[in-house]
Amino acid sequence: MHTGKLIRDLRQARGWSQGRLADELSERSGQTIGREYISRRWESCKSEPSPFWMRHLAGVLDVPLAVLEADVNRRHFLTTLAATTVAPVVASDLLAEGFSARLQGAGPSVEQWAHTLVGYGADYMTSGAGEIQQRVAVDLAVIQQQCDTPRMWAHAARLMTLFAKTFPGSDGSKAVTWYRMAADSADRSGDVDTRVWVRGRAAIALGYEGASLPVATMFADQALAISDRPSLGRVNALYGKAHAAAITGDEATARALDTEGRRIFDIAGSEDSEASDYAVPYWRLGVFRSLLRARLGDESEAVEAQDEARRWLPPTLPRFATHLEMHRGLMLVRAGDREIGENYARAALDALPPEKHSLTLRMLMDEIAR
Repeated sequence: MHTGKLIRDLRQARGWSQGRLADELSERSGQTIGREYISRRWESCKSEPSPFWMRHLAGVLDVPLAVLEADVNRRHFLTTLAATTVAPVVASDLLAEGFSARLQGAGPSVEQWAHTLVGYGADYMTSGAGEIQQRVAVDLAVIQQQCDTPRMWAHAARLMTLFAKTFPGSDGSKAVTWYRMAADSADRSGDVDTRVWVRGRAAIALGYEGASLPVATMFADQALAISDRPSLGRVNALYGKAHAAAITGDEATARALDTEGRRIFDIAGSEDSEASDYAVPYWRLGVFRSLLRARLGDESEAVEAQDEARRWLPPTLPRFATHLEMHRGLMLVRAGDREIGENYARAALDALPPEKHSLTLRMLMDEIAR
């Protein structure tokens, strides 16, 4: 499937005209592009978008960059996209999966779902959002037919939280909606740890992305109010709220939350060997703190946090190494070296293979370039 046809299908799936796509691209990129160019060059399949426009197309169309650039099953992706983000009804293949599990009295057991979640937690660290999104969409269709016990609601809540993370937090109609449903599902489970973790994960995801900051703060406050017991959910909530405070200029609150977050981490942090979205080892705490200090313009502490995180970061997770390099770019921008900082961050992102790019990295690049 030619990239031009994919752009057309993604545009039409959102109900956008070529003019609307041109306006969105112009606003996001800071460069002017016209409807005629999209029509006559891209959607007519006469030429491929440049890497510059590929990045911005991925951003405005809410798809992983790899979907536009890589040789993937694009038709399958479009089916899933329509089922989960655009169409008013769930696609037939997802419905079939769910009802088949119910009608046959089958479907994974509670223990099997627990094993599936462990696998997703590890896969999230290395796989692209598009791949994860497709798989989780199918599993959500299955598990929704099995949510008749507290433990199943707990598993569903964690699965929904992961699904929400595959959408950009800047889109309030998708990511936030799924985070809210995940929180409601966690409440159905009655499990305090799950209720805190789901809200904390939502808070740090949105706060780190710099998106939907009032919602990030709301989820953080809810998590902190549910239980004061040290936990990974509480660590996430504290840092989610700290990032929201830093972005909105409340430096004192951000610093106080950072101090408290480090204290809780010392009690409840994950083992260094854990590489999962459900874990917060020392290197990941360093990633949280690296960006926080860069946003605060605290150069010495930002560099220290970056170096510490890089020292403990597993070499199998290059995407997170890119995060740290881009934090350094943001730090330079905050220090007044805008051109140098932006070029440094963009070079770091371009050095990462496109299939390893994430929505969060692209949103970070947008923050640096603003």
